Amino acid sequence: MEIRKIGVVGAGTMGSGIAQACSQGGYEVVMRDTEQKFVDAAFERIKGSLARFVKSGKMAQEDVERVVGRIKGTVDLQEAGKDADLIIEAIFEDVEAKKAVFKELDDICPERTILASNTSTIMITELASAVRRREKCIGMHWFVPAQVMRLVEVIRSAETSDETFDTIVDLAKKLGKVPVEANDGPGFFTSRYIGSYFMEAIRLFEAGVAGIKEIDTMCKLGFGWPMGPFEIMDLTGLDIAMHASEYVSKEIGEPRYVVPITMKKLVKAGYIGNKPGSKGGWYDYYKIEKEK
Repeated sequence: MEIRKIGVVGAGTMGSGIAQACSQGGYEVVMRDTEQKFVDAAFERIKGSLARFVKSGKMAQEDVERVVGRIKGTVDLQEAGKDADLIIEAIFEDVEAKKAVFKELDDICPERTILASNTSTIMITELASAVRRREKCIGMHWFVPAQVMRLVEVIRSAETSDETFDTIVDLAKKLGKVPVEANDGPGFFTSRYIGSYFMEAIRLFEAGVAGIKEIDTMCKLGFGWPMGPFEIMDLTGLDIAMHASEYVSKEIGEPRYVVPITMKKLVKAGYIGNKPGSKGGWYDYYKIEKEK
């Protein structure tokens, strides 16, 4: 199947990054969110990202307008799905909300349309249960920032067809990404692995073994990671990490995924990371000076 037009549902940090990556790959994109202010903010993020590419010499200035011009913003789900070959859903990490969007898209989209979810945790088979076209449902898990990170975790549901899988793998390669297959299950590989890493880092902080900045520094210097666990959570969202861990914990009953009280406290207080409307993240709540 040939992909020409892509709908991205959800224009947050991840959705806008996915829209940018697809447009940079030469695809026509319709980026949808529930309110115009979210769509406008997404375009500002995209323009800021492209400006950094220009500054670093990775993109010519004349290419910026072409990339932005291939993206259309909308608040109408019908417009995003009516003639899309592929939908990439990138809304917040909630099972019922994602299933509701999938169900609505199933009614809107042409029969050919593939429905992909960027979920980091929720089983694709569960999301596919909301639609008729189950053979055309697949997981396409991107990483922040989507326009830069090369990995795309590709997850089949119990009924995903070979054609759907091959189409998504081919698309990812055309976008300059590296698609890697993971089996369906709570958290797949990447989120299940890093979730235990996040929760253990928080528990070690709670136990007084080391401070937030110290844990991040040790992970970077000792293990060679570019960012520590608290820095990553601040970047990608404490709320996302919390909901993901709660889902995995509920599904497989492993105590290592139980969310520590400290994390719940920050999220309830509005400290959900570097996101619109957030008060900040771990470093802001504990007033820790970040590395320059």
